[in-house]
Amino acid sequence: MTILVTGFDPFGGETTNPSWEAVRRLPDLIGGATVHKRQLPTIFGVAGETLKAAIDELRPDAVLCVGQAGGRAAITVERVGVNLRDARLPDNAGVECADEPIRPGGPDAYLSTLPTRAMVEAIRAGGIPAALSYTAGTFVCNDVLYTLLDTAATEYPGLRGAFIH
Repeated sequence: MTILVTGFDPFGGETTNPSWEAVRRLPDLIGGATVHKRQLPTIFGVAGETLKAAIDELRPDAVLCVGQAGGRAAITVERVGVNLRDARLPDNAGVECADEPIRPGGPDAYLSTLPTRAMVEAIRAGGIPAALSYTAGTFVCNDVLYTLLDTAATEYPGLRGAFIH
């Protein structure tokens, strides 16, 4: 089994991004599965293109994307990716989006293809606060989740994926 796990580069003037710091520390082999790690740029569209290129290259069985959501009191497993870019702050390229689709003409939303509720329960069983979330926001994290799920639905039907904040 091959798993792709992604995190983001720093954004908003920060020097590190905890999502990438966590991902880069993962071992290369977990329970017999090969783990590939990629850092995504915090840039609308480019992050999704980078993810898609890694999927095309690695042909993973599953993809887990990890992002930072400041202020949340628990690890949140995202259930829904929406076809919307609408940010209150610019990405790392200085782009600000308002009411733009990620994929024009694409479905309004996709549901994660990994067992999100079971993931939350497993995290909690490890003594870590966790919750199911129904919004990945409308910044680059959601852009990546929607792109992941759209890619799975349109090009790699066996691909399973989710996003964790």
